[in-house]
Amino acid sequence: MFYYLFKSLQKCCDIPGAGVFQYISFRAAMAVITSLLISLFIGKRIIKFLQKKQVGETVRDLGLDGQVQKQGTPTMGGLIILASILIPVILFAKLQNIYIILMLVATVWLGVIGFLDDYIKVFKKDKKGLHGKFKILGQIGLGLIVGSILYFSSDVVIKEKVKTPKKIVAVNTAKPLENTNFTPLYSKAETKSTKTTTPFFKNNEFDYSILISWLCEDYKKWAFLIFIPFVIFIVTAVSNGANMTDGLDGLATGTSAIMGVTLGVLAYVSGNTVFANYLNIMYIPNSGELVVFIAAFVGACVGFLWYNTYPAQVFMGDTGSLTLGGIIAVFAIAIRKELLIPILCGIFLVENISVLMQVAYFKYTKRKTGEGRRIFRMAPVHHHYQLKGYHESKIVTRFWIIGIVLAIMTIVTLKIR
Repeated sequence: MFYYLFKSLQKCCDIPGAGVFQYISFRAAMAVITSLLISLFIGKRIIKFLQKKQVGETVRDLGLDGQVQKQGTPTMGGLIILASILIPVILFAKLQNIYIILMLVATVWLGVIGFLDDYIKVFKKDKKGLHGKFKILGQIGLGLIVGSILYFSSDVVIKEKVKTPKKIVAVNTAKPLENTNFTPLYSKAETKSTKTTTPFFKNNEFDYSILISWLCEDYKKWAFLIFIPFVIFIVTAVSNGANMTDGLDGLATGTSAIMGVTLGVLAYVSGNTVFANYLNIMYIPNSGELVVFIAAFVGACVGFLWYNTYPAQVFMGDTGSLTLGGIIAVFAIAIRKELLIPILCGIFLVENISVLMQVAYFKYTKRKTGEGRRIFRMAPVHHHYQLKGYHESKIVTRFWIIGIVLAIMTIVTLKIR
């Protein structure tokens, strides 16, 4: 909103300083500050409102340290996160940008699904919340929308690198000499593509269409048969991973903030021709605007962490956890860095796998021996460490440290290839 306002003011009135809103870095800084202020000041009022409405968490006694004390803590705090993301983005981002539109749709979509789940749990007194199949259908629906827009929209393009011979002028002659060295440049033409960045491999980008090259000669036009299901899988897996991680005070919020900062770096270099060329990565026109969105995302996470650190004054509920995971997934896909998710979102991945392993092993042993056995004392894995005697705040802090290490590894993949 402010981008268009100050652009018009600069054009018609030539107001000094109005042009600063043209810079992504400035608008990103304003977005993160605004997001922090919203989450800190409006958050306090939302918490009081939730307490007044007795929107408290119902906690089952599973023998976990400090669990009973969490009984009655306000939930649905994800509303704070949603407001802290949406308002700054609407104020400072280019709202006509296809990537911003996509992220807004993803945020609202998963926010609504999470809100319905929390509403049923709190107001309808149904501990199961929204039925699992409806959650999955909602995630699949979002994946279908995201995949279709990224594949079919004419605004979602990349610029391919081309190699041109570098001409060197010989000493004492005006005649240029052809050199065998080549300077990589980006083509002027913008092209549709299903290519994505492949970590650890230099000058190598993976094209989803290759997976169906055996179908026919013009297999590339059928690439959506692979691309869209893959997008659906990523959105579903990462959003559920964030949901699984949301079990300790500040765990999901802190790790999401770390991932957000990393994605912001990746979005900035991918949307800037100078950095993209220097790092020898794919250049994605107009994707730099996503830095404004992810700045608001990080600000919202950090601001919410003010109230969510141990002992938490509010829980985000599914309203927040599903939204955080979905945003991270869609964002990574939009900047074509989804193959880095197993590294960047390693904590979400481990939390997901721990649950799958626990359930699978329990069912297997029960079928074989008649008595179900467990790999972990409790899943997700952060509860396993609780039962081993580790304090909640220590587990969370160590998971944050692991998240920072994974974030650094993700960024380092830009050079280690």
